[in-house]
This record gives sequence, structure tokens and C-alpha cells, in this order.
Amino acid sequence: MDKRRIAIVAGGYSSEFPVSLRSAQGLYSFMDKDRYDIYIVKLTREEWVVELADGELSEIDKNDFSFVKGDRICHFDFVYITIHGTPGEDGRLQGYFDMIGLPYSTCDVLVSALTFNKYVCNRYLHGFGIPIARSVVLRGGESITDGEVVEQLGLPCFVKPNVGGSSCGTTKVKTAEDIQPAIEKAFAEGEEVIIESFMKGTEVTCGCYKTKKRNVVLPITEVVSKNEFFDYEAKYTASKVDEITPARLSGEMTAEVQECTSRIYDVLGCKGIIRVDYIIIEDVPYLLEVNTTPGMTETSFIPQQVKAAGMDMKDVLTEIIENEMMRK
Repeated sequence: MDKRRIAIVAGGYSSEFPVSLRSAQGLYSFMDKDRYDIYIVKLTREEWVVELADGELSEIDKNDFSFVKGDRICHFDFVYITIHGTPGEDGRLQGYFDMIGLPYSTCDVLVSALTFNKYVCNRYLHGFGIPIARSVVLRGGESITDGEVVEQLGLPCFVKPNVGGSSCGTTKVKTAEDIQPAIEKAFAEGEEVIIESFMKGTEVTCGCYKTKKRNVVLPITEVVSKNEFFDYEAKYTASKVDEITPARLSGEMTAEVQECTSRIYDVLGCKGIIRVDYIIIEDVPYLLEVNTTPGMTETSFIPQQVKAAGMDMKDVLTEIIENEMMRK
């Protein structure tokens, strides 16, 4: 019997393009090649192409996400989305796959769109009792004075794009005169900017996935950045951050963060693997953001946490793929 064909979809239209390609390579290294026939599909605004052997490329037919290999038209059985940013993290690609009837690894259209908008998602979850930072959002054409920022949020504060990730366009602002340049920098990354109050505490992150057979909440990672904050450089330069798994938390706090992560998964109605970031202040975990397409390189948080749990990434990915295939 032919092996089922899996597409690892990477790339995308945002500045996180290179990060996504690294995640794709990580996923390819983890997946069970005895069970699946695995291809990396790279998306850019100009073209969607699948990588074949010897560096050969074949264009994806967007009518049904098929491709030509030799003299055969090949169809995928499943898609693992690892695009960080648009169109794979914001629900657009999920809607496309829903329309052509192809199962995929991530949350659905609504949940992806909701979690991609940090301000809206955090406000929504706050309605369920999840603590969050004080914040304001600016949409295209809107402005705020330095005085209003200082009065409402205080200094220092964080200015960042409301959508996107990897801390692209994010600034920790310490003085009033740096507020407007930080807003301009964030607007260069997207159409909305979120300004958040600074919260000093212990930064942690926790992964979670659920299938029909079981619920898995992974060990927590503590993030100790050697930079001003956990910025792009710290995220992708090993010498700039200490990532401690399991986190140095009490049993009670560990249980609270894991329980909160599981609850967020259920409240949102997530699918596949998610990662929730927090900052703990005086024994209260404050939500930073929900990530529905977390990084998947060998040194990313999720693989670290899976290893700390005594599990194997190959088995985890197989479990997720098979669970989603059963939904079809």
C-alpha cells in the first residue's frame, strides 16, 4: 500500500519567512518517514512550489493543492502548517484547505484568526478570568500622544505589531520621546499596533495538544533573556537566552500554569499543538499570547518540552496527524 502523502507547508508572506523554513526542516527531521511520504511546500506571494528530489521544484495547482511528479498528478492526504504569520497563522490558509477538503494540523479559521490578533484574543480570554496586561490598540490612521501612553500604561512599556510573531517590530520603550518611533516601527510590520504595560516577572511558556484519546499538557519552559527582553535576537541566538525545561517553579505554580494552558485550549477550541506564553508576577500567571503555529526546530520550545516529558517528537506528530485524519 502506498504511504500517505504529507505536505509541510512553510514560508508565507511575512518577515517570519526564514523562521518558518527552519521549522519546516525541523518537522521534516522529526516525522516518521517509514509511515509517510513527506514533502516541503514553500509558499511565497509569487508561487507555491513543492520541493522534489535533487532540488527540483513542482508548482502547486491551487485548485486542489496537487502537483506533478514525473508523469503523475499527486495529491496530498494531509497538510502540516508551519507558517509563522500570514497566510498560515491567521486562518486564511485554513479556510482554503477547508474549502478543498484537505485535513490540516492547526486550529481552524476562527481560532487562528482570533489568536493571530493579540489584542482581541487576550481581551476575549480576559472575559474568562485570564489575567492580562493593560493595553491599547492603534489601527491604521489612529494615533496616541506620548502623554496618553504614559498616563494609561506607564513606562517602560512594550510597543509591537498586533499581529505577527518572533518579536519582529517590537520595542521596549523606556522614555516618552521613544514612543512615536517605536509606533512607526511596529506599523511597518502590520496595520495594527498594540501598546502594553510593562510587567516584570518570570517569563514561561507551556505547550499543549489534545486528541480523541488523550490530553497532553507539556512541561513548562522558563525563559531568561540576556537581552533587554525576549526579542528576535534572543529567540534565535542560543547565547542570548537561557531556556530552562522544566521551569524552576513550585509544584503549585506549575500545576496552575498547566491548568490555565489546558483551559485556554478548550475555551478557544484549539486543534493540534499550541503554545501559551505567560509572565508570572507575585504568583499570578499573566497571559502574554497564544501561539497556534509554534516553532518546530530541534531547539524550539515544543521539542524541548516533548523531550523533557520523556516523549518522542516523531510519536507526537504521528499522533496529531492520525487524529486529524480521523476527522475527515
